[in-house]
Amino acid sequence: MQIHEPTPEELAALPRIIAIAGPTGVGKTRLSLALANLLDAEIVNLDSVQIYRGLDIGSAKASEEERAGIPHHLLDCLEPDEPHNVGDYKDRAMGVIGEIHARGKQALLVGGTNMYLRVLVHGLLEAPAPDQAIRDRHQTLAAEHGTPHLHERLKEVDPELAEKIHHNDLVRISRGLEIFEQTGRKLSDLQREHQFKLPNYNALKIALVRPREELYEQINARVDKMIEDGLIEECRALYEQYGTDCQPFSSLGYRQMQAHLLEEEPLEETLEAIKQATRRYAKQQLGWLRSEPGVLFAQAPLVDDSGTPPESLVTDARRFLQEGILPKEPSWAGADPYQ
Repeated sequence: MQIHEPTPEELAALPRIIAIAGPTGVGKTRLSLALANLLDAEIVNLDSVQIYRGLDIGSAKASEEERAGIPHHLLDCLEPDEPHNVGDYKDRAMGVIGEIHARGKQALLVGGTNMYLRVLVHGLLEAPAPDQAIRDRHQTLAAEHGTPHLHERLKEVDPELAEKIHHNDLVRISRGLEIFEQTGRKLSDLQREHQFKLPNYNALKIALVRPREELYEQINARVDKMIEDGLIEECRALYEQYGTDCQPFSSLGYRQMQAHLLEEEPLEETLEAIKQATRRYAKQQLGWLRSEPGVLFAQAPLVDDSGTPPESLVTDARRFLQEGILPKEPSWAGADPYQ
């Protein structure tokens, strides 16, 4: 993602937040709790599943004991059948962060939903809402003439966008054509304008990583622990109360558990499916973070056995919060191990 870099003066005027990101199972919660205590910070959830009530074990939500003494926000806010999207998250999070700063506290965002982080910091592209009639027409044209036919049309109205999209990617081709039909403007122009907008926050973004095999071992062990902690019972109760069509039930663990509870798939096969899907998701999360501007990678757990983070990290974080100065090549950070 290419985003115009604000000037130091522009960044200095923005409210400051710290975000701890990274793949699922890497150890974000442990670091966030340690930093929150040292920075006088309150934690804001950055996970699209933990925002729902009742989805506790499968989303690896911090326990009540872990949360004790540290205010947590945007956890357990919605029932599983309530609608929610990334725009809703941005609005809720900006409201919460404003309240935290008004109390003289710091905001520490923690979670693995990278789209939430990007939209919170950089905002949403201002474009008209989807038009189902236009999309249906594109679907019909693609069925009759092939998706490359629509791609040729996109080349005519927005050649820059067409150059970036595969000729069989109907979803993105249709969206580009849809925007042009609705506004008479090129989506590529709208995207360029969005890149030059001032961000909502000056953000210190820390991405925790582990060596691949170590991360995969952590993921596998965590899935086994979820079963021990009652994931099957949690899913059964949720499905009995809400059915299986709720948006968060398509997330990791909850989606695969339906095969076991509703289709009698052997538990061993379901567990392997959860582990495999979670490992794949972790890989996708890392790929996303590599494209996110300004991310500093750091080797997990980044805290010692007593749960204390490096003094240099705390010093850099405090300086950032006080002066808005992002650390350059800090000693606690390192290269992405998968590069």
